[in-house]
Amino acid sequence: MDSSFFFGVSTVAYILAMMAYITYIAFKNLNIGRAATAFTITGFLLQSIGILSRWKEFYDLSGMGWLRSAPLTNLYESLIFFVWCLILTYLVVEFKYKNRSFGAFVTPVAGLALAFIDLSGMSKEIQPLVPALQSNWLLVHVMMSFIAYAMFALSFSTALMYLITTTHKKTEGSYIFWTVMLGVFAAVLAAMGLDFLKFKLVAATPEALIKSYLFKATFSNASPLISVLSYMAALGLVFAVWNYGSILKKLIGAFGISDKTLDEITYKSIAIGFPIFTLGGLIFGAIWADQAWGVYWSWDPKETWSLITWFVYAFFLHARTLRGWRGHKAAVVAVIGFVAVIFTYLGVNLLLSGLHAYGSQ
Repeated sequence: MDSSFFFGVSTVAYILAMMAYITYIAFKNLNIGRAATAFTITGFLLQSIGILSRWKEFYDLSGMGWLRSAPLTNLYESLIFFVWCLILTYLVVEFKYKNRSFGAFVTPVAGLALAFIDLSGMSKEIQPLVPALQSNWLLVHVMMSFIAYAMFALSFSTALMYLITTTHKKTEGSYIFWTVMLGVFAAVLAAMGLDFLKFKLVAATPEALIKSYLFKATFSNASPLISVLSYMAALGLVFAVWNYGSILKKLIGAFGISDKTLDEITYKSIAIGFPIFTLGGLIFGAIWADQAWGVYWSWDPKETWSLITWFVYAFFLHARTLRGWRGHKAAVVAVIGFVAVIFTYLGVNLLLSGLHAYGSQ
């Protein structure tokens, strides 16, 4: 059994966990909650074995040192590692706070990331780095970046939960914000699913996905009628979330997660992730860039958006510690920060060219 087997089984486990967590929130059945946790732990252990297997496979093929053989060299491997970090972070939170409700918000992010692998048809082959990038800085730079991304993803989940449980009026700015964000997220996910069903993108490269297939079944369809109907359906979905958001609020509120706990987890996640991202993502990345390309900073799209992401989270910490921001304002910034993370990681890699583009590997 190779690494792909373990990754495949872990993906199934995470999808089952996602369904179980959502069912647990809906029906408040303790046995279903325990099953959700069991699926998550099983998936995490299998994925851990898969990462170690992939590392060994890379080591055997590349002939490089153990540190330089870390399976973090392309979009496929980085997504796998991001999900691993995210699930590890979530499990720590679940056992510390003894609350499973967060799983209904974290596991869909993991499931979406893994689904994107199959949707895009990205290469799963082991591809050793070019000589210029064969450095021990790979391990610390990429690993620390994704640990920070996982912490930011957790803060996104808890911040969104905070907004859901503490907003009351449909005309309230924070209520409109979270319903639009959730509605757009659901619409994009549904559109990607329709792309997969229509085009069966099992052999498409990430570049082909973006240029030729992404949203071609809906928003970018050749038929103007289908395109218009798709936008109308997306707006209808956003409206439905806005109109019936109180139902989701009641479901989450029924589990007794205090607003203070959600705010605390959001802050602590960012407070831990920010210095890790600063050191590993920016400083170590600059050192590696100097070794690889002869310059510390080149305003590559990835570098630029990493800096934008850094500024968003720096603003969050500044506003909280010096301006005393709590509650809705802080939660909105945390959500915006993770949107910047998503674009830094996926948007730049697939939409913009540059030295950091995984999409071409």
